[in-house]
Amino acid sequence: MKIPFYKYQGTGNDFVMIDNRNDDFPRSNHELIATLCDRRFGIGADGVILLQNHDKVDFSMYYFNADGKPGSFCGNGGRCIVAFAKQLGVIDRKTVFAAFDGIHEATIVDNVVSLSMADVKYISVFPKHVFLDTGSPHHVAFVASTKKLDVPTQGALIAHNETYGEEGSNVNFVSVDSEDHITVRTFERGVEDETLSCGTGVTAAALAAFSMDKIKLNHIQVQTLGGLLTVSFQNQKDSFTDIVLAGPTELIFNGTIDH
Repeated sequence: MKIPFYKYQGTGNDFVMIDNRNDDFPRSNHELIATLCDRRFGIGADGVILLQNHDKVDFSMYYFNADGKPGSFCGNGGRCIVAFAKQLGVIDRKTVFAAFDGIHEATIVDNVVSLSMADVKYISVFPKHVFLDTGSPHHVAFVASTKKLDVPTQGALIAHNETYGEEGSNVNFVSVDSEDHITVRTFERGVEDETLSCGTGVTAAALAAFSMDKIKLNHIQVQTLGGLLTVSFQNQKDSFTDIVLAGPTELIFNGTIDH
């Protein structure tokens, strides 16, 4: 069987995208999915995303981590699947689609996708970090500078510690650069390494910075290793609504998988 695929990236977060509206792809084959993500023996990616039919909205997004296992919501993957859906002709400039954490709306202008994120109803504040769920769980720690951090090592120590257990948490290290600009580096569970960007992590970092009074504005630029994203939101007491993650997407190449 030959399965067409498309490789997309959003600020360096890269994905193997598959049009699975015919339900041909063996999504229970986690070994195959992990092989596709392998950067030496496969295509190479941070995850695999399937675009599938949905009876009430434009499409469904199924996301798998690089280890082959089903993941929670992926913000940059969500942006990339919107670009993919447009490329397939499934949508035009606006869409509503279903994902792990519910329904999302998005718009695409040229290659820039603005994606609505799930509301965040509370943030847990601890002495040395904050924790919140932006579609995926995120541990956020503020540091003076992210430049010299050993993120793979330090992130791994936190991601599956006694608090987060086997399921784990993503781990973000954040520095505040100005009144509307932060820098974030993220260790992603499932990938089990630092990635060039993480959409839900960028969102978590922005909301955490605002909730801790480190940032006063509700439209924040977030620098990642892979590029610049923006996060905007509305805040009432401890909750955040109207959260939008925006940034560029790119189709890198396409091909076929022999399976």
